[in-house]
Amino acid sequence: MKLLLNDLPRLLLLCLGLLGQAAPAAPKFEDNIAQRALACTACHGEQGRAAADGYYPRLAGKPQGYLYRQLLNFRDGRRHYGLMSDLIDPLSDAYLNELAGYFAGLHLPYPAPQLSTMPKPELERGRQLVFNGDPARKLPACVSCHGEKLTGAQPFIPGLLSLPRDYLNGQLGAWRSGQRRAAAPDCMAQIARQLTEGEINSISQWLAAQAMPADTRPAADLPAAPPVRCGSLQ
Repeated sequence: MKLLLNDLPRLLLLCLGLLGQAAPAAPKFEDNIAQRALACTACHGEQGRAAADGYYPRLAGKPQGYLYRQLLNFRDGRRHYGLMSDLIDPLSDAYLNELAGYFAGLHLPYPAPQLSTMPKPELERGRQLVFNGDPARKLPACVSCHGEKLTGAQPFIPGLLSLPRDYLNGQLGAWRSGQRRAAAPDCMAQIARQLTEGEINSISQWLAAQAMPADTRPAADLPAAPPVRCGSLQ
Protein backbone atom coordinates (compact mmCIF):
# COMPACT_ATOMS: atom_id res chain seq x y z
CA MET A 1 0.00 0.00 0.00
CA LYS A 2 1.41 3.40 -0.98
CA LEU A 3 1.37 6.26 1.51
CA LEU A 4 -0.07 9.52 0.31
CA LEU A 5 1.67 12.77 1.23
CA ASN A 6 -1.28 13.87 3.32
CA ASP A 7 -0.98 10.62 5.36
CA LEU A 8 2.53 11.43 6.61
CA PRO A 9 1.53 13.90 9.35
CA ARG A 10 -0.88 11.35 10.84
CA LEU A 11 1.80 8.60 10.66
CA LEU A 12 4.33 10.82 12.42
CA LEU A 13 1.85 11.65 15.13
CA LEU A 14 1.11 7.94 15.62
CA CYS A 15 4.84 7.10 15.94
CA LEU A 16 5.40 9.94 18.39
CA GLY A 17 2.44 8.73 20.43
CA LEU A 18 3.84 5.21 20.62
CA LEU A 19 7.26 6.52 21.64
CA GLY A 20 5.62 8.58 24.35
CA GLN A 21 4.02 5.57 25.98
CA ALA A 22 5.66 4.48 29.23
CA ALA A 23 8.04 1.54 28.85
CA PRO A 24 7.42 -1.47 31.09
CA ALA A 25 8.82 -0.75 34.52
CA ALA A 26 12.12 -2.47 35.27
CA PRO A 27 12.01 -4.98 38.13
CA LYS A 28 12.49 -3.16 41.39
CA PHE A 29 15.82 -3.84 43.08
CA GLU A 30 15.30 -4.55 46.76
CA ASP A 31 18.36 -3.97 48.89
CA ASN A 32 17.99 -7.01 51.11
CA ILE A 33 20.10 -10.00 52.06
CA ALA A 34 18.45 -12.27 49.47
CA GLN A 35 19.46 -9.90 46.67
CA ARG A 36 22.99 -9.48 48.00
CA ALA A 37 23.39 -13.26 48.40
CA LEU A 38 23.06 -13.63 44.62
CA ALA A 39 26.82 -13.04 44.48
CA CYS A 40 27.21 -16.38 46.30
CA THR A 41 24.72 -18.33 44.20
CA ALA A 42 26.63 -17.62 40.98
CA CYS A 43 28.98 -20.41 42.11
CA HIS A 44 27.03 -22.27 44.79
CA GLY A 45 23.90 -22.73 42.70
CA GLU A 46 20.42 -21.26 42.88
CA GLN A 47 19.53 -20.48 46.50
CA GLY A 48 22.77 -22.15 47.56
CA ARG A 49 21.64 -25.64 46.46
CA ALA A 50 25.19 -26.53 45.20
CA ALA A 51 26.73 -26.31 41.76
CA ALA A 52 26.35 -29.13 39.26
CA ASP A 53 30.12 -29.60 38.92
CA GLY A 54 30.39 -31.12 42.40
CA TYR A 55 33.06 -28.72 43.65
CA TYR A 56 30.97 -25.86 45.02
CA PRO A 57 29.06 -27.28 47.99
CA ARG A 58 25.53 -26.68 49.17
CA LEU A 59 25.02 -23.76 51.54
CA ALA A 60 21.28 -24.01 52.09
CA GLY A 61 20.25 -25.44 55.44
CA LYS A 62 23.72 -25.79 56.98
CA PRO A 63 24.16 -24.53 60.55
CA GLN A 64 24.66 -20.78 60.69
CA GLY A 65 27.62 -21.06 63.05
CA TYR A 66 29.38 -23.46 60.69
CA LEU A 67 28.84 -21.27 57.62
CA TYR A 68 30.00 -18.20 59.52
CA ARG A 69 33.17 -19.93 60.72
CA GLN A 70 33.99 -21.08 57.18
CA LEU A 71 33.61 -17.55 55.83
CA LEU A 72 36.03 -16.36 58.50
CA ASN A 73 38.41 -19.20 57.64
CA PHE A 74 38.47 -18.13 53.97
CA ARG A 75 38.91 -14.49 54.87
CA ASP A 76 41.63 -15.15 57.45
CA GLY A 77 43.65 -17.67 55.40
CA ARG A 78 42.81 -20.99 57.07
CA ARG A 79 41.04 -22.09 53.89
CA HIS A 80 42.45 -21.24 50.48
CA TYR A 81 40.46 -20.35 47.40
CA GLY A 82 41.31 -17.03 45.83
CA LEU A 83 37.86 -16.22 44.49
CA MET A 84 36.24 -16.73 47.89
CA SER A 85 38.93 -14.84 49.76
CA ASP A 86 38.80 -11.86 47.39
CA LEU A 87 35.01 -11.74 47.52
CA ILE A 88 34.67 -11.66 51.29
CA ASP A 89 37.89 -9.88 52.28
CA PRO A 90 36.26 -6.42 52.59
CA LEU A 91 33.18 -7.69 54.45
CA SER A 92 32.62 -7.22 58.17
CA ASP A 93 32.06 -10.02 60.67
CA ALA A 94 28.46 -8.88 61.17
CA TYR A 95 27.75 -8.98 57.45
CA LEU A 96 29.31 -12.43 57.04
CA ASN A 97 27.17 -13.70 59.92
CA GLU A 98 24.08 -12.22 58.25
CA LEU A 99 24.93 -14.05 55.02
CA ALA A 100 25.43 -17.28 56.97
CA GLY A 101 22.06 -16.84 58.66
CA TYR A 102 20.31 -16.29 55.34
CA PHE A 103 21.56 -19.56 53.83
CA ALA A 104 21.06 -21.47 57.08
CA GLY A 105 17.39 -20.53 56.97
CA LEU A 106 16.81 -22.02 53.50
CA HIS A 107 15.31 -25.51 53.81
CA LEU A 108 15.11 -26.81 50.25
CA PRO A 109 14.88 -30.25 48.59
CA TYR A 110 18.10 -32.22 48.26
CA PRO A 111 19.36 -33.93 45.10
CA ALA A 112 19.26 -37.69 44.60
CA PRO A 113 22.30 -39.58 45.92
CA GLN A 114 25.13 -40.47 43.57
CA LEU A 115 25.42 -44.02 42.32
CA SER A 116 28.63 -45.80 43.30
CA THR A 117 30.52 -48.35 41.22
CA MET A 118 32.97 -49.13 44.04
CA PRO A 119 33.20 -52.83 44.99
CA LYS A 120 30.98 -53.74 47.94
CA PRO A 121 33.83 -54.67 50.34
CA GLU A 122 35.40 -51.22 49.89
CA LEU A 123 32.04 -49.50 50.36
CA GLU A 124 31.46 -51.55 53.49
CA ARG A 125 34.82 -50.38 54.81
CA GLY A 126 33.63 -46.81 54.34
CA ARG A 127 30.37 -47.54 56.18
CA GLN A 128 32.25 -49.14 59.06
CA LEU A 129 34.48 -46.10 59.44
CA VAL A 130 31.49 -43.76 59.31
CA PHE A 131 29.59 -45.58 62.06
CA ASN A 132 32.32 -47.25 64.13
CA GLY A 133 35.61 -45.55 63.35
CA ASP A 134 38.69 -47.64 64.12
CA PRO A 135 39.18 -48.08 67.89
CA ALA A 136 42.58 -49.71 67.41
CA ARG A 137 43.85 -46.45 65.91
CA LYS A 138 41.74 -44.26 68.22
CA LEU A 139 39.97 -43.05 65.09
CA PRO A 140 36.48 -41.72 65.96
CA ALA A 141 33.38 -42.54 63.95
CA CYS A 142 31.97 -39.80 61.74
CA VAL A 143 28.59 -40.08 63.48
CA SER A 144 30.13 -39.23 66.86
CA CYS A 145 30.52 -35.62 65.70
CA HIS A 146 28.31 -35.23 62.62
CA GLY A 147 25.23 -36.78 64.25
CA GLU A 148 23.65 -40.20 64.03
CA LYS A 149 21.73 -39.11 60.92
CA LEU A 150 24.87 -37.45 59.48
CA THR A 151 22.95 -34.21 58.99
CA GLY A 152 25.19 -32.22 61.34
CA ALA A 153 24.44 -30.51 64.63
CA GLN A 154 23.91 -26.95 65.77
CA PRO A 155 25.67 -24.62 65.87
CA PHE A 156 28.99 -25.55 64.25
CA ILE A 157 28.89 -29.09 62.78
CA PRO A 158 27.94 -29.61 59.10
CA GLY A 159 26.10 -32.56 57.65
CA LEU A 160 27.97 -35.04 55.47
CA LEU A 161 25.12 -36.44 53.37
CA SER A 162 24.26 -35.00 49.93
CA LEU A 163 27.84 -33.78 49.42
CA PRO A 164 29.37 -34.97 46.12
CA ARG A 165 32.15 -37.53 46.50
CA ASP A 166 34.61 -35.32 44.59
CA TYR A 167 34.01 -32.54 47.10
CA LEU A 168 34.36 -34.90 50.07
CA ASN A 169 37.57 -36.37 48.65
CA GLY A 170 38.93 -32.89 47.97
CA GLN A 171 38.19 -31.59 51.46
CA LEU A 172 39.56 -34.62 53.30
CA GLY A 173 42.64 -34.40 51.11
CA ALA A 174 42.99 -30.71 51.96
CA TRP A 175 42.80 -31.52 55.67
CA ARG A 176 45.55 -34.12 55.23
CA SER A 177 47.86 -31.79 53.32
CA GLY A 178 47.29 -28.76 55.53
CA GLN A 179 45.70 -26.73 52.74
CA ARG A 180 42.55 -26.54 54.85
CA ARG A 181 42.83 -25.69 58.53
CA ALA A 182 40.65 -24.73 61.46
CA ALA A 183 41.17 -23.28 64.91
CA ALA A 184 43.47 -25.36 67.10
CA PRO A 185 43.19 -28.08 68.14
CA ASP A 186 42.37 -28.95 64.53
CA CYS A 187 40.52 -32.23 65.05
CA MET A 188 39.59 -32.81 61.40
CA ALA A 189 43.21 -32.45 60.32
CA GLN A 190 44.23 -35.02 62.93
CA ILE A 191 41.52 -37.44 61.78
CA ALA A 192 42.21 -36.98 58.05
CA ARG A 193 45.92 -37.65 58.53
CA GLN A 194 45.11 -41.00 60.14
CA LEU A 195 43.10 -42.11 57.10
CA THR A 196 44.67 -43.70 54.06
CA GLU A 197 43.76 -42.46 50.59
CA GLY A 198 41.79 -45.66 50.05
CA GLU A 199 39.82 -45.13 53.26
CA ILE A 200 39.06 -41.54 52.31
CA ASN A 201 37.73 -42.73 48.96
CA SER A 202 35.62 -45.46 50.60
CA ILE A 203 34.11 -42.97 53.07
CA SER A 204 33.39 -40.42 50.33
CA GLN A 205 31.85 -43.01 48.02
CA TRP A 206 29.63 -44.41 50.77
CA LEU A 207 28.45 -41.01 52.03
CA ALA A 208 27.66 -39.70 48.54
CA ALA A 209 25.54 -42.78 47.79
CA GLN A 210 23.23 -42.31 50.77
CA ALA A 211 19.78 -40.73 50.62
CA MET A 212 18.86 -37.95 53.00
CA PRO A 213 16.61 -38.88 55.95
CA ALA A 214 13.06 -37.56 56.20
CA ASP A 215 14.19 -34.81 58.58
CA THR A 216 17.14 -33.15 56.88
CA ARG A 217 17.74 -30.47 59.50
CA PRO A 218 20.88 -30.45 61.67
CA ALA A 219 20.33 -31.90 65.15
CA ALA A 220 19.76 -29.38 67.93
CA ASP A 221 22.84 -30.78 69.69
CA LEU A 222 24.89 -33.95 70.06
CA PRO A 223 23.76 -36.62 72.53
CA ALA A 224 27.28 -36.76 73.98
CA ALA A 225 30.42 -34.68 73.94
CA PRO A 226 32.62 -35.20 70.85
CA PRO A 227 35.33 -37.83 71.42
CA VAL A 228 38.10 -35.44 70.35
CA ARG A 229 38.81 -31.81 71.19
CA CYS A 230 37.96 -29.43 68.34
CA GLY A 231 38.84 -25.77 68.37
CA SER A 232 36.18 -25.09 65.73
CA LEU A 233 33.43 -26.13 68.19
CA GLN A 234 34.37 -23.54 70.81
